[in-house]
Amino acid sequence: MTEFLLAGGIMGTIGVSLAAVLAFADKKLYVFEDPRIDEVESMLPKANCGACGCIGCHDFAEKLVKNEIVPAKCSVSSPAGIAAIATFLQIDAGSAEKRVARLACAGGPHVARHRAQYFGLPTCRAAAIVNGGAKGCSWGCLGLGDCERVCEFSAIEMNSHSLPVVTESLCTACGDCVDICPKQLFSIHAESHRLWVACRSLADGQQSEADCEVACTACGRCASDAPDGLIQIVNNLAVVNYSKNSLANPAPTQRCPTGAIVWFEKDKGPLKGVEAKHITRHSPLPVALAELPNRSNKDLHP
Repeated sequence: MTEFLLAGGIMGTIGVSLAAVLAFADKKLYVFEDPRIDEVESMLPKANCGACGCIGCHDFAEKLVKNEIVPAKCSVSSPAGIAAIATFLQIDAGSAEKRVARLACAGGPHVARHRAQYFGLPTCRAAAIVNGGAKGCSWGCLGLGDCERVCEFSAIEMNSHSLPVVTESLCTACGDCVDICPKQLFSIHAESHRLWVACRSLADGQQSEADCEVACTACGRCASDAPDGLIQIVNNLAVVNYSKNSLANPAPTQRCPTGAIVWFEKDKGPLKGVEAKHITRHSPLPVALAELPNRSNKDLHP
């Protein structure tokens, strides 16, 4: 009996000691969290998209409360939502230029040639594993819609030519399409970057146009027609220097023979220049049978 009482006393003493240590540690290590953080987070769209540059909505709410960022940086919130947060925190809503995803390719199957027919898993990533994909242009969009599926905001839709089209009013610049594209054709840009090269081919001009009728041929006309330093030809591709974006205008698009360089007009989308070739074909270009060993016409057109 004495042993049981002794053991109970020891265990009780240890329990009380541990409780005291935990209470002391809780008091000393306690980190105050402003209760406004949870309130602000509840006012956010909870997209956790990262477009604001934070790791999630809670992190964004913390920075708002600390006045390290402005509510307008949330590209998913509505103007009313941004105003409500600003009013609650009694801070300026601020301003932030809208950023959107842009695609550097216009080569659908009606203008871009294929060197093979792909029969594997219907994803761009899977197709890219097989020798870079079936397109003649090694840099071209594979058109299997990984970007459309990954977009949580329904901002990307595949058109009739199997090319992704971004609805800029819905785009939050979250970057999911940038991460998923195996050809690295998407990038995030300020909406004011209206001069755009819809091509990434680094092949020489003759080969580029042989692979795709709307490819950049590095002819240099756009660079000649642009303000000094705005456009350069780098590795057979026209490149816009957006540090000089204030000088941009539609003039460099006007003499582009393939329409590879465009001007984004609000509510109208990308506009080509007057000398760009007019594409009237809607059906896909045929795949060269010589490049499809062991497959018949029936295999190609079931």
